Amino acid sequence: GWGSQSSKVHIHHSTWLHFPGHNLRWILTFILLFVLVCEIAEGIVSDGVSESRHLHLYMPAGMAILAAITSVVYYHNIETSNFPKLLIALLFYWTLAFITKTIKFVKFCDNGVGFSQLRFCLTGLLVVLYGMLLAVEINVIRVRRYVFFKTPKEVKPPEDLQDLGVRFLQPFVNLLSKGTYWWMNTFIKTAHKKPIDLKTIGKLPIAMRALTNYIRLNEAFEAQKNKRSSSPQGSRSIWRALCCAFGRPLLLSSTFRILADLLGFAGPLCISGIVHNVGKGNNTIRPQTKILGVFFISSQEFLSNAYVLAVLLFFALLLQRTFLQASYYVAIETGINLRGAI
Repeated sequence: GWGSQSSKVHIHHSTWLHFPGHNLRWILTFILLFVLVCEIAEGIVSDGVSESRHLHLYMPAGMAILAAITSVVYYHNIETSNFPKLLIALLFYWTLAFITKTIKFVKFCDNGVGFSQLRFCLTGLLVVLYGMLLAVEINVIRVRRYVFFKTPKEVKPPEDLQDLGVRFLQPFVNLLSKGTYWWMNTFIKTAHKKPIDLKTIGKLPIAMRALTNYIRLNEAFEAQKNKRSSSPQGSRSIWRALCCAFGRPLLLSSTFRILADLLGFAGPLCISGIVHNVGKGNNTIRPQTKILGVFFISSQEFLSNAYVLAVLLFFALLLQRTFLQASYYVAIETGINLRGAI
């Protein structure tokens, strides 16, 4: 319990996200894990064409994946339990990771490794990601005055979490639970044992109540009426008010849908590449670049491997379904709020 800043208010402790920059940290960690998987694959493919084994090409990346998974589990627990002083461990780790990757990147530059080699690009990406995660950690400590400050900033829990009657926790859980709807397992288990009623479901969050959305839409509508312009009032003002009040979540839903549709192209492209490489009957890469005693492959050589394309196809389909489901959820929730407001 060293340095615990836990609130005395009785709330859903397992869902309150205390630290700022929460979603950005999770997104950066997911990208970091994907880049590390690519680094492992690149190391295995490069090592496969060498006469001797070079474990240093992919073993550090494997350890980095374990460290990244451990860091996000560790971060989730200290955030929901509110142990800000334990952030110093993550601050120390991101600093070391950033320094070591920077040294590796500089060494590549000194030995003439450039953008034509995939390992150089992956190392540069890792430097950027570790630097951004370090910046997020510093920002949490700076904004909330944690660790090195004597008087931390007091933060009140959301009003919804103080009301034990509210059990719709989608807005308050971490990003992974939002994307997988993991928080709904309690409802599913309860409904499996016995029929659920309105009391079991609980009250709506404040942001989804009809009165809240009515006030939001009414303020936007009044702002449209008060604007001095020559445009006629009526249906056009209503549409503008709707866009002003609910346009941001609809734009987010459209963005998720566009990303899902773009990822839909990955399937045919990967399958075409797999069929092409299998049809050739020889999937062995023959890289021409050898620096520091090991082979360096290009992005084109990396993507000509059928196994790599199969893994990329899996991740593309997984991400596509995640974006598509998120688009549906945001659109349906916004539609409910909009109808309640009207």
